[in-house]
Amino acid sequence: MKDVVFTRLSGWIPNVIREDGELKLMLGAGADANHGPRTFTFPIGEAHLAVIRDDLARHLLLWSAVLPLCDAAGTRGRLDEDAAVALLDPILLAEPADVDALFRRIRWNSSRLVAHGADTGLLERGQVCAAMRAATETSNGKRAQEYYADRRRAERGTVLGPLDAAILNYTGQYLHGATVPRRTPDAVDPALLPEVMRVIATAEQACAGMRIGLDPRRGRRATDKRDWGRMEATVEAAVRHTHPELVDDAVRTVGFLMCSEAAHRSRNTPLEDDEEAAGHHPDSGGSTSRTALSFTDDKDAEKKWLRDGPRTATAEFWEFVGERSAADNEVFTIEDEEMGEGIQLHFYADSIARITTLRQGEGGADPEYRVEYGLVDGIGGYRKLVSAFVRGGYAALEQHGPWMSDVAEFERARRRRDAR
Repeated sequence: MKDVVFTRLSGWIPNVIREDGELKLMLGAGADANHGPRTFTFPIGEAHLAVIRDDLARHLLLWSAVLPLCDAAGTRGRLDEDAAVALLDPILLAEPADVDALFRRIRWNSSRLVAHGADTGLLERGQVCAAMRAATETSNGKRAQEYYADRRRAERGTVLGPLDAAILNYTGQYLHGATVPRRTPDAVDPALLPEVMRVIATAEQACAGMRIGLDPRRGRRATDKRDWGRMEATVEAAVRHTHPELVDDAVRTVGFLMCSEAAHRSRNTPLEDDEEAAGHHPDSGGSTSRTALSFTDDKDAEKKWLRDGPRTATAEFWEFVGERSAADNEVFTIEDEEMGEGIQLHFYADSIARITTLRQGEGGADPEYRVEYGLVDGIGGYRKLVSAFVRGGYAALEQHGPWMSDVAEFERARRRRDAR
């Protein structure tokens, strides 16, 4: 039989219950192995109940001291009731100075106290009883989140000014720097919003005309890290130059916003349009007489492209790459069987091979091929080479050399590049 003896407005603050005739403090904390909430209880006395009823501050202090014991119990363990009971008299019945001294020796959960209105300056000085004089029954979780976000910044030597804080609130990154930034003008003090918008305008002007292309080597929705880095550096340099008073956190969040928006546009752009925006002109067979191409990967998957199909060869190929590319699948081939030529892309080595048939096999003999190797500069380089091959075949790649037929020479060139 369980009866609730005392509870406060906030359902999370521990309740007092009577179970089988015994007073107990009951609190929810953590989760079990199935992600359901865990509930803990331990016995208290009538004197403890009287203080819990009358003194919100002591009630909250007890809660903050018991929470680490609940954390220690984990998803399946039992609460250390002896340790919990041992906290009752020193927190609920002792003099304030003795309570402060206790909190300098034990683990306790400060976020609960901050959320319930504790004076953070006094908390940091170890004056926990004085800090709780302004405590409230209602909880403000955002207050605690902001406090700890500011503490993490202070540990890095960063102190936000009003405009810095307004910019971080505008992008939604005040609390968590890893959150995808968004434009949230309603989160900014109206008096500061015009200044925030001037900073955003500086960033927009700096990256006007820049784009972040897709990188199918890393998946269908992955974007080019180099493009991202270029845009980020451009925006941050412009913002720092025009608004030198801003701290790095504010500058970085503006760069993150511009890059995230550009990446989002690319992910929602059809592959054909993405190729055109990148300056690689889509073709439907191009200026050649190609009628069909074959795409293969290192896992023996194959896809055919026909000139009279609805999509361009380059779009079809990069979609094939985006769907199939993986850590153990980084070699892709485009072959024109009719023309007897092809290219093989080695994503793991930032290199490519171009292949042409010198002599067809006759009388059971193998065909003779010419294979030449070249270095590739990122996904942008791959896009140029694929587009050039689709439009003009083996010969059209000549201008994108140098091409090396000697494997040892090519490996030396690759090592020199990688060493740089």
